Amino acid sequence: MSNERLRAAMAAGGWTHASLAEATGMDPKSVERWVNLGRIPRRRTAIRAAETLGQDVHVLWPALRQARTARAVSPELVALYDQRADVPASAFVNMFATARDNIDVLVYAAVFLHEAYPRLNDLLIERAEAGCAIRIAVGDADSANVQQRGKEEKFGYGIESRCRLALLHYRDLQATPGIELRTHATTLYNSIYRADQEMLVNAHLWGVNAFGAPVWHLRRTLDGGLFDTYTESFNAVWRTARAVEG
Repeated sequence: MSNERLRAAMAAGGWTHASLAEATGMDPKSVERWVNLGRIPRRRTAIRAAETLGQDVHVLWPALRQARTARAVSPELVALYDQRADVPASAFVNMFATARDNIDVLVYAAVFLHEAYPRLNDLLIERAEAGCAIRIAVGDADSANVQQRGKEEKFGYGIESRCRLALLHYRDLQATPGIELRTHATTLYNSIYRADQEMLVNAHLWGVNAFGAPVWHLRRTLDGGLFDTYTESFNAVWRTARAVEG
């Protein structure tokens, strides 16, 4: 059954399968199936498409109103730590060391990694030389959001200096093919450390330094699950980030 509401919304805005696919980061064939076959995209993709079209997502896909069954424990959750300080440095190092395809790091500073494991850059270079694509995004020390975080955590200018220190640590990696370094100015709700299908997420709490906030260890087991949600969040920030020059 076709989705006539979606077809009408696209026609009203002059959208084609190709243009809506480009705007939502999807394949034109997927959009075509949404329209002609009534396929329902993932919730986050549907929301992005509805926002692009200026429509209510539940008008375009009423089935998304259906309540989802709550899970007592997510099958993706490997471990939960009360605070980052409880996570051994080896958990980060071992996760990166086993990566074959992707390593993503989204933080404001996280200089604790280099402090706890001085060989971190060597490890990342080794992974990149083995074919691993590495993306690192650190906070822009001059951005309003970083400075506001310093005030909220009563860390003051310390967080700005730590952002600059993190950038100094990672700058040496720029000469290595396969490693990209960017700075971002977003409000950071979670620090994300990903290696292939494993991820450590450091949730942030207002007024609490990152080392005192909880961390959950995720392993991707579900299509469209928590792991994918955080991966999409990383990608969204990455698109706003600026490449570091020099």
